[in-house]
Amino acid sequence: MINSRTISLYILRQFLVWFAIMFMTIVAVIVLIDAVELLRRGSGRSEATFSIITSMALLRTPFLAQEAMPFAVMFGGIFTFLRLTRNHELVVLRAAGVSVWQFLTPAIIAAITIGIINISVINPLSAVLLSQFEELEGRYFTGRSSLLAVSTEGIWLRQNSANGDGQTVIHAARVQPDELRLEQVIVFEFSEGDKFIARIDAKAALLQDGRWQLSDAWLTRPGRAGVFVETQDLATDLTPDKIQESFASPDTVALWNLPRFIRVLEETGFSPVAHQLQLHTLLAEPVLLAAMVLIAATFSLRLTRRGGTVLLVGAGVLVSFFLFLLTNVIQALGLGVSVPVLLAAWTPAGVSLLAGITSLLHLEDG
Repeated sequence: MINSRTISLYILRQFLVWFAIMFMTIVAVIVLIDAVELLRRGSGRSEATFSIITSMALLRTPFLAQEAMPFAVMFGGIFTFLRLTRNHELVVLRAAGVSVWQFLTPAIIAAITIGIINISVINPLSAVLLSQFEELEGRYFTGRSSLLAVSTEGIWLRQNSANGDGQTVIHAARVQPDELRLEQVIVFEFSEGDKFIARIDAKAALLQDGRWQLSDAWLTRPGRAGVFVETQDLATDLTPDKIQESFASPDTVALWNLPRFIRVLEETGFSPVAHQLQLHTLLAEPVLLAAMVLIAATFSLRLTRRGGTVLLVGAGVLVSFFLFLLTNVIQALGLGVSVPVLLAAWTPAGVSLLAGITSLLHLEDG
């Protein structure tokens, strides 16, 4: 009688080895291409030295590794089952009464575990490092630093002072994003060297061309009594586009922080759609990786003639490209609120899982 535990461990070991090979290969290629692109972008900037560009490439590596995970699982599964098929090991297992679902189970469990590790360990690390990468990118490439931060107390905006020798920090409890109207506003003005020079407390602030229009404001300076004014203009170089572009991207927020971040966005008046989509996309990843194993099995469980490996790899590349395109199109629809967030996030994983199960049922049970 065949020991099912021995079979499971053998298939699991084969899958993990091929997954590791494919994962390291794909990540190495992607990181190399990304580094070359960073070198190209920094070629005309003397301040972007080789060490800085190398650091930026390394900071983006965990993020790129996350993106490569589904493809590594698919190709790892293809080469695992192709090897077992060509060595007639799967033929022996089937003759012994082991069904396709039984010998796929170890690989599926491994893929789900990899997905859980990815979203619970790699994702928080990637979020921290990617935020540092974006800071360096803004400093050396785009010339745009972070202008906006969101906290449980509201939002914080930073801008250059009107005379250009200091900074102004603006805090607001809530935002009306359609017209960029801030409510319950506190403004801190600093001179060069971060020396505090003034504070303004206002009921509201409305962004207009080149200025914030403050209403019902109290002006306070060190050593002076507060002065009340009905309206007060504050010069600014901020625009709606600048504020939107400086918003923390969903990829820089770890999975564990996303629910709180979404809640704060809703309370302050900003749209949380992008971050909700990111949250559910991460939660769907273990299901997507399990589906990749099923799809890989449909390509490699039949005996192939010599040279069939190239066809299998080519078919895998086409399927990967299709899934990548499907994911991006549906997520774009989700960001545009054309489809519900849950549907946009879970459709790629659900469609892939159903396609894999249907293909295997047709392949095995006719």
